[in-house]
Amino acid sequence: MSELNNNKLSEHIKNAKLGQQTSFSFLLDYYWNAVFSFQLKRTGDEFQAEEITIKSFSKAFDKIETFKEEFSFKTWLLTISKNTHIDQVRSQKNKLTKATEAQENLMVNTVLDLAPTPEDLMITKQNLAELLRHLKKLKPHYQEIIQLRYFQEMSYKEIAIELGEPMSNIKVKLLRAKKLLLQNIKTI
Repeated sequence: MSELNNNKLSEHIKNAKLGQQTSFSFLLDYYWNAVFSFQLKRTGDEFQAEEITIKSFSKAFDKIETFKEEFSFKTWLLTISKNTHIDQVRSQKNKLTKATEAQENLMVNTVLDLAPTPEDLMITKQNLAELLRHLKKLKPHYQEIIQLRYFQEMSYKEIAIELGEPMSNIKVKLLRAKKLLLQNIKTI
């Protein structure tokens, strides 16, 4: 920069400190490309770089009275811009963390909400009672095989040992018992 430009910049900085709008406009125009290019390299996104550049100038102009003339105005602006970008990244991380926490809380509450309500338990008990009424309509050996398999959760092999019958007979009796039970339920 030439001596004239340094003097002109110093004058605009002093005038901006006094609140002169034309000096703010001059400084914005003069340093826009430097700050924007700096942010474009950092973010890789034009929209984000422009947004951060605007925020950077806004912060700089809000605090222009803190600028010391013995330092470079461009360096001061770029430092503000760098910090603005860091603040934005932190803010986005915080929002993401909060959103993730909110989603986790929602998932926890959803899991807890899946627990059966008293009404669900009552309906289940009523359905079980109705099933047992239908089961009692079957012949005793069919009732017994269904009880062993589905209520006591025994394997075919365990049922065969319990009843002293071949496993193939147990499978056939269980199949027949289920069909008869289904017919009893459908007739109502």
